[in-house]
Amino acid sequence: MPLHRRIASGAALLLLYCIVVFLLPRPVSVKPEGWRLLGIFIATIGGLILRPIPGGALVLTAITLAALFGGLTATQALGGFGDPVVWLVMAAFFISDALLTTGLARRIALLFVRAVGGSSLGICYALSLTDMLLASVIPSNGARSGGVVLPVARSVAELYGSCPGPTAALLGSFLMTGVYQSICVTAAMFMTGQASNPLAANIATETLHYPVTLVSWFVACCVPGLCSLLVVPAVVYRLNPPQIRRTPEARDFAAAELERMGPMNGPQITVLTVFVAVCGLWVTTAIHHIDITMTALLGAVALLLSGVLKWEQVVANRAAWDIFIWYGGLVRLGHALNEAGITRAFANVVGGIFPGAGWMALLAVALLIYFYSHYGFASITAHILAMFAPFGEVLIAKGAPPGLVIFSLACFSNLAAGLTNYGTTPSPMFFAQHYVSFRKWWSIGFVVSLVNLLIWSTVGFAWWKLIKVW
Repeated sequence: MPLHRRIASGAALLLLYCIVVFLLPRPVSVKPEGWRLLGIFIATIGGLILRPIPGGALVLTAITLAALFGGLTATQALGGFGDPVVWLVMAAFFISDALLTTGLARRIALLFVRAVGGSSLGICYALSLTDMLLASVIPSNGARSGGVVLPVARSVAELYGSCPGPTAALLGSFLMTGVYQSICVTAAMFMTGQASNPLAANIATETLHYPVTLVSWFVACCVPGLCSLLVVPAVVYRLNPPQIRRTPEARDFAAAELERMGPMNGPQITVLTVFVAVCGLWVTTAIHHIDITMTALLGAVALLLSGVLKWEQVVANRAAWDIFIWYGGLVRLGHALNEAGITRAFANVVGGIFPGAGWMALLAVALLIYFYSHYGFASITAHILAMFAPFGEVLIAKGAPPGLVIFSLACFSNLAAGLTNYGTTPSPMFFAQHYVSFRKWWSIGFVVSLVNLLIWSTVGFAWWKLIKVW
């Protein structure tokens, strides 16, 4: 960006900070340093849109200012870099690197294309359905979507000569956006679809006194979820059409390439063994209770010890370390906002906007605010921790049916992750492939959000009425 534009963008961000801190009324429950923290956070989000400097540099600036002016200690400001979710992203990147460099991911992609490679839209549907099946057993969208589905999507794109840059529009740009928007849907369909879904179920059961089980979650979400999985890839196909649409020769090409590659070699067998072991440990977490991040790191360490993954590759993985800086920083800022009481005060204000309105009008307004407030969160967990219980309490107290409120909030927490490139664990992993511009990612996310809201508030609400959720 030219210097004059960087200066103009910086001035705009400073003005945004001043408007928040000095012009907007501060709730009594929020301390001055917490309000300054909100100004820093909103200015940071604005900076991610304007991009006066790279995202990592911007977030590093934000957490530095948060320690100086936002009431955080240095240890607190830097706490996001020790967050297990951040290291889950890193470990998934390292495992994905081994899948790519050994050629195993390419082999998997070729097998996949040989089976379902009739069209680019068909490939997107197949990858989305794969993630849906895995979501029923792997309780982490970072491990599942980032560590399993993403390498295959990248390999399929490269198989057709679509790489970041001039050839991204051939296929990769569509696959990254289409598959990512779909995995946000699959995360909403199962209690195991995303790591913080059990947290939402626990809040519903313990705080809001509405029991939610694994079975009741799936029964409630399967119908609207399948509708979204059918519609969303087609919508993205229209918004971000791939130049390669029909691939009738794909199966023959893939078969020929597999024959040319020959049988699996030693490094590929090693990576496949580690890959299966990690997935197996993820699936059986409830039995052995090993944290999913430690499982992923164990897989990365095994690849390093075997020599298949070189330390030089880890150090040189610029995309992974860039994510480490900006995603870790945003996760910490999101938690800090919750700790400062800003999000709870925000939720309480929502409940008092229409004191004389019926629960249906309040529910509609509250759900829209709840959904689009995810622009301010770098994780679904932070969103749920900050707003699920307050919004649920306000709406149920106003007379809204508990089941309708709880499943709406729980599902919308996941669907809203499609809005941004930092909304949930795998989002920065997909975005960091550099197939899609920031502007296009956000515009597609907004349009798809309208589609999902329409589906879940019509088909979903009707289905929940039919099965007596409300």
